[in-house]
Amino acid sequence: MALRTRFESHDEIGVYAKLTNSYCLVAVGASANFYSVFEQELAEHIPVVSVSIADMRVIGRMCVGNSKGLLLPSSTSDQELQHIRNALPDQVRVERVEERLSALGNCIVCNDHVALIHSEVDKETEQIVRDTLGVETFRTSIAGNALVGSYCVLSNNGCLVHPKTPRKDMDELSTLLQVPVVAGTVNRGCEVLGAGLVVNDWCAFCGLNTTATEISVIENVFRLRQKAKQDKGSLLQGIRDSIVDEMA
Repeated sequence: MALRTRFESHDEIGVYAKLTNSYCLVAVGASANFYSVFEQELAEHIPVVSVSIADMRVIGRMCVGNSKGLLLPSSTSDQELQHIRNALPDQVRVERVEERLSALGNCIVCNDHVALIHSEVDKETEQIVRDTLGVETFRTSIAGNALVGSYCVLSNNGCLVHPKTPRKDMDELSTLLQVPVVAGTVNRGCEVLGAGLVVNDWCAFCGLNTTATEISVIENVFRLRQKAKQDKGSLLQGIRDSIVDEMA
């Protein structure tokens, strides 16, 4: 299921949050409403942690991670690093990276198997991405844009890319990533997908301005509707079983 929310007066929620299958980071000082939307949906499954990175709230653009690890820019303070390490599950590796392109979330996008990276990212950084996140890496661009993390959102189930991405490029990406790739927008026509959408394998959060059509595309490509149907089916089966037990 895809849920709409807003950070203060901003629809660019991907700037202020980072979501994976094993943790969710939310900007420190976020309104109670913004934090509670994530907590209500995720708290039973994964930790939802309020953080800052380099004393900034734009955490979604500053870091990159998946269920296995999290990479932070070198400007992250020791205190921030320790807080994040303490809050995340033990199996998640957290590392700082010396990288000139310090907005890692704009330059790298990944799921649990593959990472797409900016063509000018250092080779040392690329190796750290492979080791810490446990992924294969590919240097590429999205519709001619080098900032792959801004114009692409990726999960283990699907990939949403810039609406002007050529069909040939989408086919190549699909072969590379081994997931379906679809072009789309968020927040009523915004092409900067990474800023307006965060997603994992069972839910997504997007800006309040996102239209019903855009949400339908998001739920289809990331297979969130199938997950919701499975959950509903499990719930109904549980109710049936309890009724049968009572009748017996």
